Amino acid sequence: MFMFKGKFQALRSPLMLLLLFSLLLSACTGKESSVSSSDSNGEAETAASGTAAGAAGEGPSGKLKVQMIGDFAIEEKTDAITGITSKGVNVLKEEFERMYPGAEVEFVLMGWDNYNEKTQTMLQSGAADVYQVPGLATFVEQGLLEPLQTYIDKDSFDTSIYLNGQVDGWRAMGPEDQQPEIYSLPYIGDARLIVYDKQLFDDWGVEYLSEKPSIEEVLEKAAKMTGKNPKTGEQNYGLTYNGTDAADTVMNISESKGGQWGTGFLWKDMSLEFNSDTMIEAAELLKEANQYAPEGVLVNQGSENFLTDKNNIAIHLRAAPGFINIIETFGTQDRYQAALLFTNPELGMGGMFAGSPFAIGQNSKNKDLAWEWLKFSSSEFFQKYMWEEQRSQSMPVIKAAADWDSVKALPQMDIILKQMSQLWAPRYPYRSGQPRYILSENVQRILLGELTAEEALQKAQSESESWLKSQ
Repeated sequence: MFMFKGKFQALRSPLMLLLLFSLLLSACTGKESSVSSSDSNGEAETAASGTAAGAAGEGPSGKLKVQMIGDFAIEEKTDAITGITSKGVNVLKEEFERMYPGAEVEFVLMGWDNYNEKTQTMLQSGAADVYQVPGLATFVEQGLLEPLQTYIDKDSFDTSIYLNGQVDGWRAMGPEDQQPEIYSLPYIGDARLIVYDKQLFDDWGVEYLSEKPSIEEVLEKAAKMTGKNPKTGEQNYGLTYNGTDAADTVMNISESKGGQWGTGFLWKDMSLEFNSDTMIEAAELLKEANQYAPEGVLVNQGSENFLTDKNNIAIHLRAAPGFINIIETFGTQDRYQAALLFTNPELGMGGMFAGSPFAIGQNSKNKDLAWEWLKFSSSEFFQKYMWEEQRSQSMPVIKAAADWDSVKALPQMDIILKQMSQLWAPRYPYRSGQPRYILSENVQRILLGELTAEEALQKAQSESESWLKSQ
């Protein structure tokens, strides 16, 4: 998840800051998503190109139930720890109902606990019209979501308003589909990035990372910054990464070597490449990286001070975009910079696609109005609300965000939006089932020295293939 913005100046207590930092780090690692308030002038903007109906008062009407997952609230709320006040989703309700006077929006808000199971039940019973579905593929395969291409064609809706790859990343296959189709539109953006501490680079006299570094560049520079800091005398580590999702880092390194996760989309058609030469090489490279990381990296320990002024780690291989809010909290904006993840040299994509889209339930009672909501979620009004009030949960998914003053004011946002435009699309389908956990377990065994890269990845391949055959 993401974090907060510039209302943190009132937080002066070091103890309070450390407590907040711990909570923010927990949020980043808890889900595959990540953005809070900004420079809103409070004026309601009209929807961007491709958004809802033309003039206010036109279009479908009736009741519309919208399910949303996360830390949302209907009314304005103040965080008990930070003291930050954020507007509730009633802001979205009011604007949508202004545009469609005959519409009545009702929200169904839920947390992340058992969200897939709860969404499944709602979809089967037709409990809502619009659903937030990060677990999209499973529901599409069951025929529970409405395909959107006919709606897009009818309205000539311009999907190019989104960042590159954001629509394609959420493509999925229904029971009758021959290829991945559009069943949703993105509204929450997310990614992972390489983030580094420029001060440590300066202390060691090492050139900053390039915008798009190779794994070899990262390892070479990490090696130079592991040891006693020549200026402070403190122990420094060249890099860290999220040990609990190390398999995603191995996959990303493999992509930079020309590899990919596999082919196919439905379980019956899927072919995995977990034991490819590039995956074996990538796993060995990540194991090599361990010598430059703090002890405890595999259980996400040792990097607690990363992003603060007490940091002793030069590079983070896989940071959530919410780091921009943490560094604003700690006043270290000028110290940290982001770089892009690795990409497949031929396909130009790399890194796990993440975030959340909106979709229309197959049992929706008001599909036309639900479609208008999906378009509304692409508007600058909606996306600015998410950026300014819900940055702990979302990055913008539309290209227009690059021109917002509040985005341009953050130098790291340029890299974040670029990263979101090059994520692997459609998203890795194997992560929707047991192969995700099989691969993760065996990558862990490589990093712990229990198995060689070749042994572990062959094991991951065999076990995953057996699972696929049983589906």
